[in-house]
Amino acid sequence: MNELDFSGKQVLVVGGSSGIGNGIAQAFRAKGAQVAVCGTRAHAKDYSAEEGSDLTGLVYAQLDVSDARAIDAFKPSFERLDVLVLAQGAVIYRRGEFEMAGFRRVLEVNLMSLMACATRFHPMLRDSGGSLIIVSSTAAYHSTMGNPAYNASKTGAVGLTRTLGEAWAEDGIRINGIAPGLVDTKMTKVTTSNPQRLEGALSRIPLRRLGTPADMAGAALFLASPLSSYIIGQTIVVDGGLIL
Repeated sequence: MNELDFSGKQVLVVGGSSGIGNGIAQAFRAKGAQVAVCGTRAHAKDYSAEEGSDLTGLVYAQLDVSDARAIDAFKPSFERLDVLVLAQGAVIYRRGEFEMAGFRRVLEVNLMSLMACATRFHPMLRDSGGSLIIVSSTAAYHSTMGNPAYNASKTGAVGLTRTLGEAWAEDGIRINGIAPGLVDTKMTKVTTSNPQRLEGALSRIPLRRLGTPADMAGAALFLASPLSSYIIGQTIVVDGGLIL
């Protein structure tokens, strides 16, 4: 038996149109799953490979997770759901998160929408005895001086993973999380495109390299598989040793 065979399984990756979410979506597809992804743009063709998007073989739907009503009204293209991955994320640089409008915007996407999506799909996950994976960040474990909303939201995501993990275990839903370190995506270009910043970042990572979406996908496959059948409420740090 291959515990990492997801043939016949239906997976939904919110935030799966690019970056870490896209890497996770493609990993599940490679293991045989039917995979749907959500992104903010109207059509799949609005994404490009240069942005870290590969929507080959994925079913795409538009969903603005900053709008709670849109989440409630979302009509999935599938009738069964075995794995839900919440990989949506937002960050505002140049001290934009110190303005309350920016702070609220980031909290809405990075934390409020996690609960909204989790409750929206709770019945489907309960019916399938499914798995929910929440993508947070190593920012949950240390200060990020210029980004108070990002930090607070990711810290909240880790707490939500613990609490929902305990609360919904009785429904047969296993909830766990992944805390990525510095991963090479469009969200981290502020660091990775600056040679000095990149050199400084790599010097703090024991493995001396950036993470990739595929690195994060390995943890997601494990957490959704029978290999982790006795694990709930945990967030696995996947950071090359960054926060050791």
